[in-house]
Amino acid sequence: MPILQSSLRKTKKLDKKYLAKTRFPFVTVSGTYREDLKGLHNLPENDLLRDVVLSRAHYSMAIGVAVEAWKGKLDPNVAWIVDPTNYVINSKWKTIIITETIGKILARFPMLKKLKDIVDKFGRQKLPILDSITNPLLNLTADIKKPILSFHIAAGNILIDKGKTVFQMITDPHVREDYLANCDKETAFYGVFDEKTKKEFLTKAKELGKKADPSRVIVTGPPIDPRALEARSHKHPWNTKRPLRICLTTGGLGTNKPEIKKALKQLLPELGKDNPRFEVVVYAGTQKDIKDMVVDMARKEGVMYTEVTPVDPAQFEIGKKVTLKQTHHRITNHSLKVLYHPQIIDANELLIAYGFPWADVFISKPSGDMAYDAVACGAALLTLAEWGEWEHNIRIKMEGHEVSQEADLDDIVGQLEKITHATPKKAAWIQHAQHVARTIEKHDKYFRVGAINILKAAEKIK
Repeated sequence: MPILQSSLRKTKKLDKKYLAKTRFPFVTVSGTYREDLKGLHNLPENDLLRDVVLSRAHYSMAIGVAVEAWKGKLDPNVAWIVDPTNYVINSKWKTIIITETIGKILARFPMLKKLKDIVDKFGRQKLPILDSITNPLLNLTADIKKPILSFHIAAGNILIDKGKTVFQMITDPHVREDYLANCDKETAFYGVFDEKTKKEFLTKAKELGKKADPSRVIVTGPPIDPRALEARSHKHPWNTKRPLRICLTTGGLGTNKPEIKKALKQLLPELGKDNPRFEVVVYAGTQKDIKDMVVDMARKEGVMYTEVTPVDPAQFEIGKKVTLKQTHHRITNHSLKVLYHPQIIDANELLIAYGFPWADVFISKPSGDMAYDAVACGAALLTLAEWGEWEHNIRIKMEGHEVSQEADLDDIVGQLEKITHATPKKAAWIQHAQHVARTIEKHDKYFRVGAINILKAAEKIK
């Protein structure tokens, strides 16, 4: 299949036009969303084709801040997002496939984690994908005069090297050396998680002999989708009168699959009981193998389940739910549901529609997007294995807020029983954690206003 068929040539031209005129131009590197891209430009799309996904976080954080700018109505005059991965030419397409394949293998086999750590530490700026995205990225952004909001360090560094003014979001409470490559340039601005991250940024820059201007390192808070924030107001914390609602999630590359399987093996017998104590939604994302795994395990256990697979759920509106008529299957009261879509935009919309407004607790790796969003929506968090130093920092921060603890996958049912156990003198841990999550701004003044602050910072740069 030709990589830049006529429809993509049209969308590229329109993307470039929108970026040049929009108030807030965004760039990220998360994978492809070509069919939805066609739909956004009112061209025919195929909702069943599979996206190449490299990261949910780099997409979900960018779209979250864009939704904050749009205020409920997608408007290219206000904000527009591009991912140059959509426009990689045919001769270089294999680098994208190789990158995704390697990522999936590392995500599914924990014994290879040391290899992933080596890539994270030494290889990110040398991956072949960077050469593939450079030309389309520079072409798309050629006419932009405003500061560009970057949600991927590779894209940000490419643009700064070409003289563009960039507001680079450092999305986690951790500063990789990649972020410091251009920190001494006057066109480079940075948004950071908190004051501690800003201090880390300036300290590491000094150690590298770079003079980073503190005024260009702005504490914004994390980029959380306002729809996750808004979900808090539409649900009540767990109480003993109903089952505990659990959202079990993977990442963009299918991360933590063995742990998800181990947790499900223990939870499914509970879901098959009369009046089960738990309800579970599994977010499989764009990973069909994880969706199939959940379905196969449920069938073998004899547990009724619902696959939530709407045709095209993307709406980008704060507070609006995906309508049931859009789904292939009517949403039932089955105690197990699995959210899956082969395309990243739509998969993310399912999580926003059916995960955040519903869940009492997320079982997930402590990644920036998932951990922040889980707490932002008023849920507690049980963390799966970390996949990098940044996730270690996130876990420690969430545990410090008393909204998170590590998942005990050797006895997940026993752990759920413990965290829901209350005494006459002491509330259950889950109730305390949800209370803290629902009032997180009292403990972290930046946590719920990151998207707002990012937009304000970009305006101030102009």
